[in-house]
Amino acid sequence: MATDPNDYKPLILWTIAVTALTVILLWAAYQVRAVLLMVYISGLLAIGFSPIVRLIEKQKFLPIGTQRFPRWLAILILYLAILSVFGLVASLVTPPLIDQAQAFWAAKDEMFEKAQEYLISKGILREHLTLQQAVQRAPAASGSEVIGRTVFSAVVGLAGGIFGLLTILILTFYLLVEAGTLRRFLISLFPRGSRTRVDAATRTITEKVSAWLGGQMLLAGIIGTTSAVGLWLIGIPFFYVLALISGIGELIPIVGPILSAIPAIAVAASVSFKKVLLVILFFVVQQQIENHVLVPKVMARQVGVTAVTVIVALLVGGNLLGIPGAILAVPTVAILQVLFTEWMDWREKQKD
Repeated sequence: MATDPNDYKPLILWTIAVTALTVILLWAAYQVRAVLLMVYISGLLAIGFSPIVRLIEKQKFLPIGTQRFPRWLAILILYLAILSVFGLVASLVTPPLIDQAQAFWAAKDEMFEKAQEYLISKGILREHLTLQQAVQRAPAASGSEVIGRTVFSAVVGLAGGIFGLLTILILTFYLLVEAGTLRRFLISLFPRGSRTRVDAATRTITEKVSAWLGGQMLLAGIIGTTSAVGLWLIGIPFFYVLALISGIGELIPIVGPILSAIPAIAVAASVSFKKVLLVILFFVVQQQIENHVLVPKVMARQVGVTAVTVIVALLVGGNLLGIPGAILAVPTVAILQVLFTEWMDWREKQKD
């Protein structure tokens, strides 16, 4: 029996419409990728903080009559606790940080002269310059233009970073407030027979993302502390400032440790060439221990992701989205791992 070509027209039209809609949605998502990235970061933070918020809700130290501890108040307490910790750290770090930063600024001319003498002795630099002359001879612009552009870029970048951080914190707050509603809505999208498994999967994802946040803080603290001790033992001045930079740089995968080592190497260059070699050796050994011992151990124990998976995730995430992609790579892989495991279990049960 011959098939009428007109019978395929609805299917063809439906396929074209779905394809066009998919292309439009992908195009729209690409256009607002920065917004989607902030939403995703806020979602991860909300997932990671939710166990702590639940603990605060269940606490009995601050009872409010017979009513349940309000969730919004629990979130505010968490935010205040985080700000208090940062404030305490800042109060401890700021005084010596300012002292060492001022000493560093006062010694900049002397360090510049020592570095210049070393470069001249090695034949790398042909003539002696003052710091002002070096700035004025900067390529592509005069010294004042370079400084002006640098300051303007720094101000714009700082303003944009503060705005983005505030947006993420506010969005995270509302996601935490509406977490129960959003979770119930997500579970309701699945068939009744699968809702128990979906509920268990969401809880596992929450545990993994929360553990990832704790692991990142732990790694940053370890790197900052070991950097302070190591640079102090080597005899590098301003080690307090340099160690703080190392701890912050640890929060940025791949490029963070490299960039945070540059100031320490520059300061060591103002002392002696031997100090430069010792500082480079210290950071190389530190990163090798971190990459091959600390990160695999911490992530395997905290998140349950293998070292190979972490390395591949960092490479892929960094290649796709740069530094934000590298930062979000591990929690994203942890989430995908849970979803893949649940899907494989579902397939096995379907076969049975």
